[in-house]
Order: sequence, then structure tokens, then C-alpha cells
Amino acid sequence: MIRSELLQVLSKDNPELRAEDVERAVDTFFDEIGQRLADGGRVELRGFGAFSTRHRDGRKGRNPRTGESVEVPEKRVPYFKPGKEMRARLNVE
Repeated sequence: MIRSELLQVLSKDNPELRAEDVERAVDTFFDEIGQRLADGGRVELRGFGAFSTRHRDGRKGRNPRTGESVEVPEKRVPYFKPGKEMRARLNVE
């Protein structure tokens, strides 16, 4: 599902809301998650999962085009851990 499909589903399920209001709510939701992660925090959505960041140490990498060795700086990367209910929903037999 892409963002525009999400907006369509939410608008359809909430006909009392204007499309602009639905879009503003989705934008706020994603902006808040992104800002919390940028601040080093964690976002937990019960039944869905938790967003956090993981630290990656700096390392030596290789430029695939030239084969030249390059330094890759340390960084934080986003991480998602699905909740128990999400895992159960995905593994229904």
C-alpha cells in the first residue's frame, strides 16, 4: 500500500472528514514518528509494533564501480519490530 491508497481508504472509512483533514492527520502521524526517531526516541503502537533506531559503527566499504576502499561513517538506521498481534496475524495457518 502506498500513501495515496492509505489516504483513499481513510477518506472512504471516514466520509465526515474532508480529504484535506485526512491528509493532514496522516502527515502529522508520520512527521511525529520521524521526529521522535530523529530525537533518539522510540514509538510503540500496541498490537502493531515498535519503531526505533539502531546504531551502526563506521566501517571500511568498497566503491562497487571502482573497487576503491572508502570509509563509511557511523550512523543510526531506522528499525521496526512487529508486535505479537502483528506476528500472529501474519502467520495464520
